[in-house]
Amino acid sequence: MNIRVLVAPSGFKGCLDPEHVASAIATGLRRASDAVEVRELALVDGGEGTAATLARVTDGELRPARVTGPLGEVLDTSFAMLGGTHHGTAVVELAAAAGLSHVPHDRRDPMRTTTRGVGALILAALDAGATRVIVGCGDSGVNDGGAGLAQALGVRLLDRSGEDIVGGGLGLAELDRIDLAGRDPRLARVPMEVACNVENVLTGPRGVARVFGPQKGASEDDVRTMEAALDRFAAVVERDCGVDVRLMPGGGASGGAGAGLHALVGGTLRSRFDLLFAFHGVDEAVAWADLIVTAEGGLDYKSVRGKIPSEMGRRGATAGKAVVVLAGTLGERSGEVLDEGVCAYFSVIGRPQSLDDAMRDVEEQLGRSAEQMMRTFLAGVALGRRQNSGSQA
Repeated sequence: MNIRVLVAPSGFKGCLDPEHVASAIATGLRRASDAVEVRELALVDGGEGTAATLARVTDGELRPARVTGPLGEVLDTSFAMLGGTHHGTAVVELAAAAGLSHVPHDRRDPMRTTTRGVGALILAALDAGATRVIVGCGDSGVNDGGAGLAQALGVRLLDRSGEDIVGGGLGLAELDRIDLAGRDPRLARVPMEVACNVENVLTGPRGVARVFGPQKGASEDDVRTMEAALDRFAAVVERDCGVDVRLMPGGGASGGAGAGLHALVGGTLRSRFDLLFAFHGVDEAVAWADLIVTAEGGLDYKSVRGKIPSEMGRRGATAGKAVVVLAGTLGERSGEVLDEGVCAYFSVIGRPQSLDDAMRDVEEQLGRSAEQMMRTFLAGVALGRRQNSGSQA
């Protein structure tokens, strides 16, 4: 009897995209036994690679666009126009215009980086005839509450002198009034859905400045300054737009871009997995599988907050399926993923080595770890069958 295995990983950031991670795992699984039937799904979460992956799985295409990057530089990037039954749907990946990967380490300052280029990508999608726009949040290098993208779409964010505030999160501290009159009218006709981590909120102890600011280059003083600026932004948004975005689920996605996309642009915030997994047929694939193998570059306490391994754990547990996670590294409180429906987790690093060497060898190590995991699983299946036959005798 064949064992049906669903391989559904995320990418290993800075190392392997989801397709290559899935392929490496599948290769190892097949080495373990001819009785293993593998199905591969390369999953995305709204961050880097989302537009390209969805274009590929729907027979769509990437469209080039020249926009403003997070530091105000000219940036050649792209958005996706999907194909097949999703014809007319555009996918704008926030990271394509405001991703942390576009900001050199020595210039990372989330108080000054902007999402203006994201707004330009949305305009390009509308110009291309999009009848639906999906904005993927993740892997950002910004903390401007979506102010820059809103300005690019015609929203005016004004200081006390009636002048447009400067770009970046720091400018939010000077915000006095919001004027929506010049917003692109197409936004009222074309539905926009924002694929975001609904665990992320804008302000408070779990707000984006405190949780993600340091990852984007913010000092402790910067974090306090950004918190005050985002508090000001939220207060003016509530007064002028009638929306309280402070603790809105997903409002803190991508440095608060979720809040801006909803309150200033009219986007609907949705769980990124509910929205994006539908393109892959994840639920049908979970129902098909006997075993689910997912993967992430680093597994730690953050993995239970809206990351792919925990999401696959929950979906697998609901369907009564075993879920195993392969990870590049195991960090602080990585075991918390077991509370999310995951049965077991392993690091694929099999020997002491430098980070550079581990990243270079990751495909080989994924394959080897997948093979050994599968052999262990099959041994358990064989033992279970032997025990069952003995009890029946």
